[in-house]
Amino acid sequence: MPFLTSTRRDWGSNIRGDLLAGLVVALALIPEAIAFSIIAGVDPKIGLYASFCIAVVISFTGGRPGMISAATGAMALVMVTLVKEHGLQYLLAATLLTGALQILAGWLRLGVLMKFVSRSVVTGFVNALAILIFMAQLPELVGAPWPVYAMVAAGLGIIYLFPLLTKAVPSPLVCIVVLTGVAMAMGLDIRTVGDMGQLPDSLPVFLLPGVPLDLRTLQIIFPYALTLAVVGLLESMMTAAIVDDLTDTPSDKNRECVGQGAANIVSGLLGGMAGCAMIGQSVINVKSGGRGRLSTLCAGVFLLVMVVFLGHWVKQIPMAALVAVMVMVSIGTFSWESLKNLRKHPPSSSIVMVATVVVVVATHDLAKGVFVGVLLSGIFFASKVGRLLRVESTSAGDTRAYRVVGQVFFASADSFLDGFDFKEVLTAVRIDLSRAHFWDITAVSALDKVVMKFRRDGTSVEVVGLNEASATLVEKFSLHDQPGAVELVDH
Repeated sequence: MPFLTSTRRDWGSNIRGDLLAGLVVALALIPEAIAFSIIAGVDPKIGLYASFCIAVVISFTGGRPGMISAATGAMALVMVTLVKEHGLQYLLAATLLTGALQILAGWLRLGVLMKFVSRSVVTGFVNALAILIFMAQLPELVGAPWPVYAMVAAGLGIIYLFPLLTKAVPSPLVCIVVLTGVAMAMGLDIRTVGDMGQLPDSLPVFLLPGVPLDLRTLQIIFPYALTLAVVGLLESMMTAAIVDDLTDTPSDKNRECVGQGAANIVSGLLGGMAGCAMIGQSVINVKSGGRGRLSTLCAGVFLLVMVVFLGHWVKQIPMAALVAVMVMVSIGTFSWESLKNLRKHPPSSSIVMVATVVVVVATHDLAKGVFVGVLLSGIFFASKVGRLLRVESTSAGDTRAYRVVGQVFFASADSFLDGFDFKEVLTAVRIDLSRAHFWDITAVSALDKVVMKFRRDGTSVEVVGLNEASATLVEKFSLHDQPGAVELVDH
């Protein structure tokens, strides 16, 4: 019965909250999907169809209930050159290949790679996205007439104050409805959703990309598809981790990889662009009460219904109302505690967090920021573990016993070598490795150097205490067949 239990939990445990949250998310998705289509250089309906398809499919196939996936800016930026040089049909073909690569990643269980992303990187990722979300609202505010500022301020007031009266209805939804009514009643001359681009007036239809099925097509689309797959999975995995924290529930990262791939394949077959998880909309969903898969499904369905059948009304929504919602998301997403922790946490953790933020904001490339953060985390960790190594020694006449304590690998190999005195005249040396572990061939090479340097001066060397894993590595890569080979002795 576990299947029935999980199905009931994911689909039926929060019906009212999921329905209302899905409606709020759908309203917020419309202008973003249009904007991302413009960035990619395609018709607005391509982004809108993609957002509908991806949200609906991922609600069934994804590994993180309550997370919103659709067309995104990060993916749109990768598509620009492909669309400009080869056109829409090659973009649709690349979208299909992107989905296939993501499904392959899920089958290979690459979702476990999230274990190597430190908390500092996740915090930096979250803060960078919060800043980017806020920056994306600035074009709607800079040089705008005063009613826009008044509407945004009123919208924020509704969002933060309405929950004091009741939480039965999500305050972002109330904000959008009230400000739309005010703008229409007063006839305000301000930007609306209709000014963003033409909304589609028909349902998406199944079609295969009109490209030749040959090696040249694969050569054109594969680099873009690979980049889209990596960026999409990276953003989706990071967003899933954030929603895990917000809801205090786990997710299946490998299933999410497969789900994202399936969603992108369906999107490509229905004339949509590739997409992935969206942290802004996911936060809106969670803060509006969405928790289950129903909220994601409703977001996609409501989006299509509104743009195709209620387009006349949707066009009237003032952009100021949606700006207010996104500013709320930006404020709520940013980890304000991380600013206080800059002085409390170890310097290495703070550097990783800040570096991730700076790179993401400077390049608008989430993959580059996370890569830099993970790289720095690895360097700091290796350096920290390497410094824990120590070599102790005791002497008895013309013999000396060395005792190595710690991890021996590429970052600590030099410290390991420095712990031995090769100038001392000795007849015998005993190296006790019972409290050490050898991790790589650099460590084995360092042990070989120690033994050969001593034996070159006529000193006999005895190596004892290697654990089974280290002994296996040493036996495999040590210079056994050459003079001065390491001789292993059991305890």
